[in-house]
Amino acid sequence: MLTRRAAIAAAAAPLLWTRAFADTPRDTLVMAKRIDDIISLDPQESFEYSGSEICGNIYEKLVTPAASDPTRIEPQLASSWSTSPDGRTWTFILRDGATFASGNPVTAEDAAFSLQRAVILNKAPGFIIGQFFPAAAGATPDAVASRIRATGPRTLVIEIAQRQAPTFLLYCLSAAVGGVVEKAQAMAHAVNGDLGNAWLRTNSAGSGPFMLRSVRASELVALDANPHHPTPPKLKRVLIRHVADPSVQLLLVQKGDADIARDLLPEQIAIARKNPELQVIAEPKASLMYLSMNTRQPALAIPKVREAIRWAIDYQGIERNLVPETFRVHQAFLPRGFPAAVTETPFAFDPARARALLAQAGFNDGIELTFDHASSSPRAEIAQALQAQLREAGIRLTLIAGEGRQVLTKIRARQHQLAISLWGSDYMDPHSNAQTFCVNDDNTDASRNRTSAWINAWADPDLTARALAAVQEADPVRRVAEYEAMQRDLMHTGPFAIMLQETAVAVLRRPTAGLAPGPISDRTPYAGVSKG
Repeated sequence: MLTRRAAIAAAAAPLLWTRAFADTPRDTLVMAKRIDDIISLDPQESFEYSGSEICGNIYEKLVTPAASDPTRIEPQLASSWSTSPDGRTWTFILRDGATFASGNPVTAEDAAFSLQRAVILNKAPGFIIGQFFPAAAGATPDAVASRIRATGPRTLVIEIAQRQAPTFLLYCLSAAVGGVVEKAQAMAHAVNGDLGNAWLRTNSAGSGPFMLRSVRASELVALDANPHHPTPPKLKRVLIRHVADPSVQLLLVQKGDADIARDLLPEQIAIARKNPELQVIAEPKASLMYLSMNTRQPALAIPKVREAIRWAIDYQGIERNLVPETFRVHQAFLPRGFPAAVTETPFAFDPARARALLAQAGFNDGIELTFDHASSSPRAEIAQALQAQLREAGIRLTLIAGEGRQVLTKIRARQHQLAISLWGSDYMDPHSNAQTFCVNDDNTDASRNRTSAWINAWADPDLTARALAAVQEADPVRRVAEYEAMQRDLMHTGPFAIMLQETAVAVLRRPTAGLAPGPISDRTPYAGVSKG
């Protein structure tokens, strides 16, 4: 049922959209989506769902997951690659004919520059590439430049610090942070040694099927087709409008003021399924929703308190009553669909057990905590449900709602106590999640490896060592067994209460077709979308 607030917004929204577009143009895809999480559209900085998805349509990588099987790597800008006998030196040959949106050819120097800047800038996703060049091996700009270098117009050489599990480097290069930017464009706009970062936050210099036309925070992202791409998109333009209210998103797609709605809740999805003019598509997503528990808060540094919180959550009730079509209960750090994913769910709603654990930790009268969350649905509704559930266990929460990017910035600065977090895997290797949830080898504020464990100021030397060893394990059976064991251990020791795995749902207004939400954020291509 529409709330009064949503009804007023829904009544006003079509008027605003109709003035701008009337019916959506035949050559333009209009998408209603919540995009207030965007911080940057620089591929070496973007680490949010919306930003990564957009970067995936603007930039190409050396390699990419296969559309039919995302656990398999296939060439994109590279045509081939080889390794030295010791597994430390990789040579990539770039394919002929790749062209940036500027019309200039993609060279090995552009690829080297892009991977170097990921390490040098050391933004949120930088560790994905930086882990191959640790400080001990020399992570200075000069050292990185000597280890990632172009030896010819189409030849790129990467020398990593130590041998890793087969294909691991390829998985990391397929992440959004591996997007290749045009060096000349970036450096032409560089300011104070930022390698073009400030400019690339709101401009683009890629070779993907689209290029960035404009971006307005929490309002609009406009993409134009790249005229130099060898496979032109089916539509000339994509307009992504920030629409926070799912009810308004549904109304827009019903009326034809939008072609696609991306963030509907179960009640809107149920309505859409009954409308013959609409098509509902749903795909599993390698994305987890969890509670972050910052161990800088003294109570949350106590393992029994964190365990109490895990027993104070009604996981099944949240799925059943709030997100039955868009999330499933899941409690391990590897999502379903990953090799080694643990699907057992040992925690259930047991407030009496939670109270007992709090008492054992010395909190007979319970505890009070602040709880940060995005103000958008469904996180706002889940936060309210958690507030009521944890109250039964004696855990009193003060909710602090904010815009998506504000909450992310606060969490990344380690200024939260409890917070709702979302983590989407960066690549389809188990280390993508094992690293962020288990590894924290430098808990200082100056750490270069700012994983989710680091964000919550939690360091477990044993789990860190095991995760770093597992990524080097050549025996696939042993590797799977170790990741399974780490998931079960982290369930009870870590600063997380992993709750749900996401299902990506989109509603398309016919004849719009061809959107395929990927398991990873940057794998949702717009180029194949058509409008009949």
